[in-house]
Amino acid sequence: MAEASVLPAQPSDAEEIARIQLDTWRTAYTDLLPPEVLDALDPAEAALTWRRTIEDGPARVFVAREGASVVGFCAAGPAPAEETASAAGEPAKDAATVTLVSTLLVEPRWGRRGHGGRLLAAAGDALRAEGSTRGIAWVPEADKASVSFLERASWVRDGTVRTLDAGGRPLREIRLTGTLRIELV
Repeated sequence: MAEASVLPAQPSDAEEIARIQLDTWRTAYTDLLPPEVLDALDPAEAALTWRRTIEDGPARVFVAREGASVVGFCAAGPAPAEETASAAGEPAKDAATVTLVSTLLVEPRWGRRGHGGRLLAAAGDALRAEGSTRGIAWVPEADKASVSFLERASWVRDGTVRTLDAGGRPLREIRLTGTLRIELV
């Protein structure tokens, strides 16, 4: 394996991040999202959104590299209070120090090489340094690979679920929570 690293994303990474996001969704979410939703994803619009996020936040974006290739990315930042709320709508007592891992994707052909763990660890280290105490992530319940990955990182399902409208099809997501101190083995 070539040398692997994780670095803060640069605006010049936005197009590659968008490509990875769209390609990964089109590969991994064909059973979760209607074809018209996946077909409507616009690479230029996604790249612009990622460029703005990298430049202005509020999330921090990190890229995983293997050699010269960007192979994955993670976006994480302060969790909006409503994202930390219980099913009854009560914000978590620690809401001000919770990080939302909004996206963590590794291109499937680069999977199972430790990139996801390095991305989560780097994001966790950076956000702990800024005062975050724990992380949360919303994951499609049917995305067994992502749920399993977070559970291997010692994150747990906290019992909170939500259902989104995914192009007229319900998409049930579960929330997982865990430490931002990721032990890589």
